[in-house]
Amino acid sequence: MRKLLGAHIGIEQGNTELFSDFANGGEMWTGSGSRERRKAVRFSEAFRSPPSVQVSLSLWDMDQSANIRADIFAENITESGFELVFRTWADSRVARVRMSWLAIGEVASEDDWQLY
Repeated sequence: MRKLLGAHIGIEQGNTELFSDFANGGEMWTGSGSRERRKAVRFSEAFRSPPSVQVSLSLWDMDQSANIRADIFAENITESGFELVFRTWADSRVARVRMSWLAIGEVASEDDWQLY
């Protein structure tokens, strides 16, 4: 369990399109080449430390003639942002993906001050 100090908790959320390979015959749709997509997300304001980040699929457009496989997660989480990651493998064909995310962590307050 992550315990946060103080009463200054920040929550930021977003909904991000990772790719749309159907219209242009991209690798996720053709099933060849790179089977991973990453997209950098920047927070509107930095957290005090890397926040907890939860991701989910908000749009998943898949070819129904093959098995549906996906691995989704947040990686390289820092105070100022993270990377959304989507992976698939084998014969899965993905037309497009949009992911939602939610970051929760401690944020600075205008009442904070430091002694030097």
